[in-house]
Amino acid sequence: MKLILTDCPLDSCLSLPGDVTWMDLSALQIRNCVGCFGCWTKTPGRCVIRDDAVKVYPLIAQSDKLLYVSRVKYGGYDTIMKTMLERAIPVQQAFLRILDGETHHVQRAVAPKQATILAYGPTSPEEQALFRRLVDRNARNMSFESWRVVFCPEEQVDARVKEEVDAWAES
Repeated sequence: MKLILTDCPLDSCLSLPGDVTWMDLSALQIRNCVGCFGCWTKTPGRCVIRDDAVKVYPLIAQSDKLLYVSRVKYGGYDTIMKTMLERAIPVQQAFLRILDGETHHVQRAVAPKQATILAYGPTSPEEQALFRRLVDRNARNMSFESWRVVFCPEEQVDARVKEEVDAWAES
């Protein structure tokens, strides 16, 4: 399964191939994680907050190709994407494992992923370096097989998404 998670509407997603799912997070009702860890203890693998996030995080777990489209704010994901990624914690277990000498969560039936993070908005070289480091940490914890960050101006986001989807079709 191929998944696009975006923090904004995209014209390029109007004509996606049938094997690509697109979720415009800005059109969904996704509340903040409250840190109760109910997804680990009370309802393992399911968030106790019943909103649109419960439709999204299973898609993240099932996808083998993943495209995050997010504005970069202060070296991190913008609010909408960050909120969704925090709410995706049910795809992990409370148990820990050692990976390359680091402690990471055990994944809960998560497909290995090839991920692209399309980061847009004006950014300085320092902010880009900080964002790459954040994505590297997330990629290790989510067991991405491979990942890359692509920076682009906001006006090029639709064209870059189309390029990524076209590359998926060729692989």
